[in-house]
Amino acid sequence: MLSVVDLHTYYGDSHVLQGVSLQALSGAVTAIVGRNGVGKTTLCRSIVGFTPASAGRIVFDGADITALRPHDIWARGVGLVPQGRRVFSSLTVDEHLAVAARPLTGAAGWDAAKIFSLFPRLAERRRHRGDRLSGGEQQMLAIARALAGNPRLLVMDEPTEGLAPALVAAIADLTVRLRREQTAVLLVEQNAAFAVRVADSVHVMSKGTIVHSSGPAELWSNDDIKSRFLGVPPPV
Repeated sequence: MLSVVDLHTYYGDSHVLQGVSLQALSGAVTAIVGRNGVGKTTLCRSIVGFTPASAGRIVFDGADITALRPHDIWARGVGLVPQGRRVFSSLTVDEHLAVAARPLTGAAGWDAAKIFSLFPRLAERRRHRGDRLSGGEQQMLAIARALAGNPRLLVMDEPTEGLAPALVAAIADLTVRLRREQTAVLLVEQNAAFAVRVADSVHVMSKGTIVHSSGPAELWSNDDIKSRFLGVPPPV
């Protein structure tokens, strides 16, 4: 579904992504884990076109999207749940979903009713503006807005950041559901323990490169990688 090949991205003179390569398969959850500041969000931004890559290729469903504009990438079926929620303060929940909606022709996709069944709290708050929602409600809305576009690839950037355990569990259930419905998920997380619970494959980033790739169980049993790159202390 997604292939990233030798990707290099700069912020000004800062060389953030330094040759990142990875693949995300349809119907699978691919996780990117690592400490803050290693380039995970820049990778998300490059994939969706917000921060264009300087070199390398991004191929989605067989087509090169490296140089496409963000709205063209979205139109091809790539959705984003951005870090920090980024909801519009002046729009209601209903308006967020209406703006982002892209119905699927002849298929059962994510419409408002299906989204509200997933997040009942949003149904209760559907006429409230973004700035009237709690942090957890804003995160639900950020996810709901991305789902309303019926993506074939959903990029989720730190979706569990600052959330209560109950909502973290709900996001875990959602990733499993998306996998079952054959939606590819690229999950970017600092919370490695969460990522290995829901992912089919895991890539570890450090200083703008992928330094380890494996299945989740293999990563979690590798105390050296966890200690060096994820800040997880080795067992005593």
